[in-house]
Amino acid sequence: MKGILLASTTAILWGILAIALKIALNYFDSYTIVWFRFLVATTVLATYYAIKKPSMLSVYKKPPLLMVVGAILLAGNYIGYMQGINYAGPGATQIIIQTGPVMLGIIGFTVFKERLTISRALGFAIATVGFFVFYYNQSNVVVIQKFELFKGVLWTLGAAASWAGYAFVNKKLVLKYHPQQINLIIFGLPILLFLPTVDFHSFTQTYEWWVWLLMLALGLNTVVAYGTLSAAFKYTEANKISIVIIMNPIITFVILEVLLLLNISWFPINKVSMMAYVGALLVLGGTMLAIGLSQKKKINAHDA
Repeated sequence: MKGILLASTTAILWGILAIALKIALNYFDSYTIVWFRFLVATTVLATYYAIKKPSMLSVYKKPPLLMVVGAILLAGNYIGYMQGINYAGPGATQIIIQTGPVMLGIIGFTVFKERLTISRALGFAIATVGFFVFYYNQSNVVVIQKFELFKGVLWTLGAAASWAGYAFVNKKLVLKYHPQQINLIIFGLPILLFLPTVDFHSFTQTYEWWVWLLMLALGLNTVVAYGTLSAAFKYTEANKISIVIIMNPIITFVILEVLLLLNISWFPINKVSMMAYVGALLVLGGTMLAIGLSQKKKINAHDA
C-alpha cells in the first residue's frame, strides 16, 4: 500500500504539472521556465548532498560522457514537453507524450533483445490507432488552431523520443552510478545549455506572490515526483507502479473538465470530443500492454 501511495503522489504531481506549466506560460516563456525548473532542482539536490554526503558532488569534477548525453536528451525532453503544452495544450500533450514509453519498448526489443510478446505487439498497435483517433478528432474540434496543434504534437513527439533516449542511457548509468548522482549532472548541465535562451528581464517584472510560488513549485515538482517514484520501487513491484503512473493524463483531463465546468479561464481550454477521449483511452491501454506490465523488473519514468 505504501508503494502505491508513493506512486500515486508521483502521478498526481505529473497530472497537475501540465496545468501548472500552462499557467506559468502567461508570465514566462518556455525556455525560461525550463531553465528555472532545472535550476531549482539542481540547487535542492546539490545543497542536500553538500550537507549530507559531499562525496556525491565529486561527479562534477569529470562527468562521464554518457551522463552528458543523458543531460542533453533530458533537456530536449523538457523543452519539447514545454513547447507541446504551449502550442497543443495540456490535454493533448499528456496523451502524445505517452509515445515515450512505447518508443522505449521498441528500444527494449531491438537493442536489449527483449522478447516481443503478442500482448506487447498488440499494445503497440492499439496505442498507434489511439494516437490517430485522438489527433484526428481533436484537430477537427479545434480547426482554427489546427496548425498550433500540429506544432505542439511535433514538439511533444520530439520530447517523447528524447525521453526514450534518456531512459535508455539512464538504464546503463544506474548499473554503475547512484541515481541521485546521475541527477546532479542531468539536472545541472541543462542550466548551462539553456542559459543563452533565458529571458532574465522577465524576472524583474512585478508579479503577484503566487506567480513566484508557482515557479518554485514547478522546480520542486521534478525533485519530489522523481523522489517519490524512486521510493515507490522499494515497496512494491514495478508493474503495479507503472499502472498507477501511466494514469496521470486522466488527472490532467479531470482538472481541465472541472475548469471548463466552473468557467475558469486561466488559459484557453479546448473542449475534447467524445471520440478523442476514446482515442486517449486506447493510447493509455495500448501503452500499458506495449511497455510490458507483466514483467516484474521494468523501470518506469516520465517526461517532465
